[in-house]
Amino acid sequence: MKNWAVLILLLALLGLMVGCSSEDQEEKEPVQENPNVVEEDVHLSVREGEIKGTITLPKEENADQIAIIIAGSGPTDRDGNNPGAGINNGLKMMAHGLAEENIASIRYDKRGIGESQGLVQSEKDLVFEDYVKDVVRWVEKAKEDGRFEQVVLIGHSEGALIGAAAAAQSEVDGYVSVSGAGSSASDLLERQLKEQSDEIYKRSKPIIDQLKAGNLVEDPPEELASLFRESVQPYLISWFQYDPTEIVAQLDMPVLILQGERDIQVGVEDAKRLKEAKPDAELVLIEDMNHVLKHSPEERSENLKTYNDPDLPIHEELLEALIRFFDKI
Repeated sequence: MKNWAVLILLLALLGLMVGCSSEDQEEKEPVQENPNVVEEDVHLSVREGEIKGTITLPKEENADQIAIIIAGSGPTDRDGNNPGAGINNGLKMMAHGLAEENIASIRYDKRGIGESQGLVQSEKDLVFEDYVKDVVRWVEKAKEDGRFEQVVLIGHSEGALIGAAAAAQSEVDGYVSVSGAGSSASDLLERQLKEQSDEIYKRSKPIIDQLKAGNLVEDPPEELASLFRESVQPYLISWFQYDPTEIVAQLDMPVLILQGERDIQVGVEDAKRLKEAKPDAELVLIEDMNHVLKHSPEERSENLKTYNDPDLPIHEELLEALIRFFDKI
């Protein structure tokens, strides 16, 4: 059997932890000084309270385009940091890089995460559709702001699926998938489990099949409880219903698919599946970019070290591709 620690890390990063307690949260890194941008607190009012976010603006000019940046992978916060993987500041760097090119952005802590943690009192109360509806509300808020003429959704990892589903339900001017899966979460989970251990896969498959059918599974095996505990099953049931290729295929706005070739969580084949589903989408593969958007060595352990390096810049080709996309829409 392969290393259980590697399996748990991969599954946590894939988004199978949908929230964490306050004591699990990393202390937020102070925003690095950037003389070219201005950052302000922003919030979205929902029934349960306020979703907390940050709006990033160019300091000297007025931006007429705004991106809504959607984090992924379970407890990942607005800056791209995850208590299970470390502090990398990838999404914060993305926001700053866009602002330096006169593109505003909103990034936010999803409900149940970071400063929005209080919106989810119990894990069992959260379903995937909650995240989608929140993005639709952020789009409405951005469109009501008279400063911005165009709104674009940028989703990273699980956020790419959230963003695609929200784009299908709202009027946005573009959609960007960054390291987004090209198959349903259930298929992705099965693939990862099978790669790690046939034994784990065989024990998990009947549970996954029941969840895909919309059925709760009582008393999952103790060794699989971290993945299939009863409190997380409502979320998994809702999440498993979404196929990113089917959703992306129906989008009627410009689409950009960005994928790093050193990504050990989501592969190039996923990006190609999305491209096949949406032939008029633009596909950009970045040779040495990994899942947290950084330059990465090929060696796996060195790749993982970048997940906890807040000073390592994000890949410049990522920003270049984003800026070209905004210029064209």
